[in-house]
Amino acid sequence: MEKSVFDTKKWNTKTDNPKLCVKVLADGRGSLYLLYNYGYSSTTGKTTRTKESLSLYLISNPRTPMERQQNKEILALAQKIKEEKGQQLLEDKEGYRLKQSGINLYDYFANFIKSAKVADTRLLESALRNFQTFMADEYPQFANRIEAKNLSKDMMQKFAYYIEDNHKGEGIRTYWQRFKRLINYAVEQKVIKKSPCIGIKVRVTNDILGKDILSKEEIQTLFATHYDKENPIIRRAFALTCFTGIRYCDVKRLTYGDVDFSNKLLTFRQSKVAHDSGVSGVTIPLNDVLLSIIGDKPTGAKDSDLIFALPSLEMCLKALKHWTKRAGIEKHITWHCGRHSFATNLLSGGANIKVVSDLLGHSSLKFTQKYVRALDEQKKAAINSLPSIDIDNI
Repeated sequence: MEKSVFDTKKWNTKTDNPKLCVKVLADGRGSLYLLYNYGYSSTTGKTTRTKESLSLYLISNPRTPMERQQNKEILALAQKIKEEKGQQLLEDKEGYRLKQSGINLYDYFANFIKSAKVADTRLLESALRNFQTFMADEYPQFANRIEAKNLSKDMMQKFAYYIEDNHKGEGIRTYWQRFKRLINYAVEQKVIKKSPCIGIKVRVTNDILGKDILSKEEIQTLFATHYDKENPIIRRAFALTCFTGIRYCDVKRLTYGDVDFSNKLLTFRQSKVAHDSGVSGVTIPLNDVLLSIIGDKPTGAKDSDLIFALPSLEMCLKALKHWTKRAGIEKHITWHCGRHSFATNLLSGGANIKVVSDLLGHSSLKFTQKYVRALDEQKKAAINSLPSIDIDNI
């Protein structure tokens, strides 16, 4: 381990309060935190100290220029946070005026996303990209750099409208919630004094289904289509999505331990709502077709082994786009369209909405209603596609 990377003596002076410190984790990374010293208390007879995690991490042995640059940027960000917290501490204790930190929020949010290692990283990245695109269009002076002092409630309201105009359905709520999560983190770390998003809500168009769906006939056409260098694992995983409604984020995490081959059941916990809902568990009955898609458990395989060793989401989306094009399906089909297709096709076949809701793992029927409305729109479209006739000739 390179001592210079975790040499806290170089990060602090004797008078710094708080001090920037590091805890070496089991995987060798250095977790940065601030150590506050509130001095000796005559009441307790002890010196009071507290720690505050920054959720920032250093690579213990950077081997490439990119890793060394990443360490440099993270350490610089931690130093800026330490400086601002020190000024805030002085302001609170001795009436000092808080100085502007000068932190570029774009970089700050990007570093948080990179370091947090959470399941919804891609959504957080997309929310940040949405914000930067909006700022470049509406506030070009902040296209490359924005500080906490530049934020305003009016700006956030306009951004909320931007999300409503550029996304559909649950995507509106998803991106707004992820952006607020970035803002709230900065508030918690006292990089932003108060959230400018308080009181601002987005209007979610739950009355419409925002993605294309595959009809039963299109699904049959798709799986009858083959091409050179196709990925059989991607085909099987997407088939499971179309016939069970399982999300991409869950299908890629499925293990053989999730399958009860004897009783023909698939049981898993939805990663999207695992921490937000008490009904994140889903159990799906498996017929012979679904068991064939999953395949037998290989000899010697562990329950923790993945069923589908999928490549990145980007590669899966590219493969799906190429596949649907070869099948002659002129729709914008994503992995989530498989879930939507599953629900809509079940309802069109006469399935009870409560059953469909349970299979999808919805916590409320209100989330399933959009598929009923989508079905109604399909019925209207079917009626409107009939040929016209001259009423006078009837």
